[in-house]
Amino acid sequence: DSEEAKEFQLVDSSNVRAAGAQGGGPPGGKRFVPQARKRAQNAARMRQLNARRDNQNNNAAGVGRFNQPQRTRAGGRGGRGGGRGGFGGRGGRWHDRIDRQASVSVRPDWRRVEDIDLAKLSKGTSPLSNLVDNSSPKGVEDLAFAGFLDQYNDQYDKVSTRTPAPLKRVETKEFYPVTTTDDPVIEKLAIEGKGTVFATDAILAHLMTCPRSIYPWDIVVQKLPTGALFFDKRDASQFDYLTVHETSNTPPAPLGNRDNEEDQINTPERLSLEATMINQNFTQQILRSQKHRSNFDLPNPFWDEEDNDGMEPASVAYRYRKFDLGDGVLLVARTELHGLAKDNKKVDTSKIALPGKKKKKKQVEVEEEQGDQYMTAYALNEYDPSYASNAPPARPGTTINWREKLDNQPGAVLASEMKNNSFKLAKWTAQSMLAGASQMKIGFVSRINPKNAYEHTVLATQTYRPADFASQMTLEMGSMWGIFRLFVKLLSDQPEGKYVIMRDPNRAIVRIYGVPMETFEESDEESEEEEEDEEGEAEE
Repeated sequence: DSEEAKEFQLVDSSNVRAAGAQGGGPPGGKRFVPQARKRAQNAARMRQLNARRDNQNNNAAGVGRFNQPQRTRAGGRGGRGGGRGGFGGRGGRWHDRIDRQASVSVRPDWRRVEDIDLAKLSKGTSPLSNLVDNSSPKGVEDLAFAGFLDQYNDQYDKVSTRTPAPLKRVETKEFYPVTTTDDPVIEKLAIEGKGTVFATDAILAHLMTCPRSIYPWDIVVQKLPTGALFFDKRDASQFDYLTVHETSNTPPAPLGNRDNEEDQINTPERLSLEATMINQNFTQQILRSQKHRSNFDLPNPFWDEEDNDGMEPASVAYRYRKFDLGDGVLLVARTELHGLAKDNKKVDTSKIALPGKKKKKKQVEVEEEQGDQYMTAYALNEYDPSYASNAPPARPGTTINWREKLDNQPGAVLASEMKNNSFKLAKWTAQSMLAGASQMKIGFVSRINPKNAYEHTVLATQTYRPADFASQMTLEMGSMWGIFRLFVKLLSDQPEGKYVIMRDPNRAIVRIYGVPMETFEESDEESEEEEEDEEGEAEE
C-alpha cells in the first residue's frame, strides 16, 4: 500500500517527462530552449558583438554607437517598447546614441550651486518642488514701445501646396538679437528702479520651457549689489539659432568625416543656420510695404541711422513689459512683435430674401473687421531624416510629406511637428504670450529640391491663438511661471556675483554654477584687440 501511495498522482506526466528527455531538455518536463533556437540566439549575439566592435572602430566616421540622443537609450533586450530583435526603445537602435558635449566647459574654479532634475521637477517629485509657485503674475504693465510694425499681407493665407509662394531673401533688413545688458532701454528702466529682474522674451521662454529641451545650452546671470538679477546670453553661444528636429526620435546626425555635400547640408549645425535664415526671411516677406507702417513713440534702439550701410531695421516692435511676480519680484522683459493683422471674424449679419420669389431665407456670411491685432510670426522648415545619405529606412508613420498632407490634413502635419520640434514650438508660444500677441502666424516652408538648402518655397501659412496653441501642446502658463520663479528664488539666495545656468548635454539636468566675475570676458577683450589689429592693417 505504501508503494502504491508513492506512485499515486492526480496528473499523469509521464509523457511530458519522456518528451523532455527525448528533446535533450531537463528532466521533469521543465521549460527548455530547443537546440535550433539556441544556435539562432548565439548567432544573434555574435552579430551584435561584431556590430558593436565595428561601430567602435568607425566612431570617427560619425556612424558609431554614439549617434543618437541620450533619450533613445530605452531598455535593454526585450525592454519596454523594444522593436524586433529586442534592441530596446520604441523600435529604436541603442547603438545609434550620441554623447553630446556641453555648450561651455566647466572650469575648476566654478562652484556648483544647485542641480535641478527636470524630469522630477515636472512630476512634482523633486526636492525643489516646494519652491515652485505656479500662480499667474499679479499684474502686467506696458513700460515702453519701440520700433515699428508693418501690416500682414492676407494673400499668404491663400498659399497652398498647389499655389506655393517662393521664399525670397531679405538682404536689406537688419535683425538685432541683442542681449539684456546691452539694451539701452532696459538699462534706463533699471536705473529708474522699474524692476528687480531683467531679461528678454527669448531667454525667458527658453527657461520656462527648458524641460522640453534636449540639446545643451547655457545662460549667464549677473546679480548686482542691489540684488537685481540680469539674465543674459553669451556672445559666442548658439542661443539665437533655431534647432531642427531636436525632440525627434531620429534627429539629424553629426557629419563625422563624410565630406559629400548632401550630408553637409543636413548636419545639425547647417540645418540650424538654414532654419534661422528661413525664419527671418519669412517674417519679413509676409508683410505689406511700408505704406501701411505703424510707428511707435521710440525708434528702434539698436539701429544706427548714420552707420547703416544701406540697411534698414526689420519690421519688429519691442514691447517692454513689467510683470509683478509677487514677493517683491518685478520682472522687466523686452518682448517682440512682428506685425499687425486684421481680426476677420465671419459672422451672420443678416438674412436676405431674394426679391419677387418666396424661397427660404438665405444666410450670408460677411467678414467683419475687428481692427488690428498684434501678431508674431515664425516659420517651420520641412526636414526628412531620409535626406541624409546612408540614412536607415524610416519607420512607417514617423515622417509626413508636407506636399501630400498639408492641404487636406494640416492637423496631422502640425501634430508631427509638435512631436519633432516640441521645444522650439513651446518657446515660440511662450514668447507670443509674453508679448501679449493675439495671433501667431506659422509658415510651413520646404526646400524646392531636397538636395538644395538655399532655395525654398512657402507651402502654407496658418494662424493660431497663442493660448489655444499652448493648450494643444499641453503647455501650461502657470507651470512655466513656476519654473522661472524657481530660478529667481535659487539665485536670490546667493551672494552678489556671476552665475551660469547650463543644461547637462546628455541628461535632463540643469545645473547652476557660481563663476568668477571675469568669466567670458576674455573673449570680448581678444575680439577688441583683433578689431584694432584689423583697423591698423587697413590703415597701412
